[in-house]
Amino acid sequence: MGTYYTYIESPIGRLMLTANERALTGLYFSTGDKARKEPDPAWQASEARFEQARNELKEYFAGQRRCFEAALEPRATPFQNRVLAALNQIPFGQVRSYKQIAEKIGSPKAVRAVGNANGNNPIAIFIPCHRVVGSNGALTGFGGGLDAKRYLLSLEQTQKSISGT
Repeated sequence: MGTYYTYIESPIGRLMLTANERALTGLYFSTGDKARKEPDPAWQASEARFEQARNELKEYFAGQRRCFEAALEPRATPFQNRVLAALNQIPFGQVRSYKQIAEKIGSPKAVRAVGNANGNNPIAIFIPCHRVVGSNGALTGFGGGLDAKRYLLSLEQTQKSISGT
């Protein structure tokens, strides 16, 4: 099974998307802690495979989309998948703490493990790890950098306020 990639320009920098034949498998930032600027040499460039994901991201950044419908296939451990599922349940424009996510998945003492799983989210934005903050409300690490996290949270707050929800 091959891996495909494409780039999309966004307000938080250039994003690289990856996919297999069935679904989106990754989103990489060009800025921040986990920046990836170049694709793996074995990956194949493809525009057509990413049409839905590209359109959904454009709509999200334009304030016209609150949830994503693209098929996702994150490569993750069973524990990480539980965390990713909990992240997907955080409503648009809201935040949760790492502790709240740990409690949600039934592992209240696994706050650090939740933090690691959140930090290793392979499909950020689509799986909204940016909506997780410290227990004191402080912004903590984000693969695209704290400026990108701040931007995404602000974008969602602005759109939430405009619609009155």
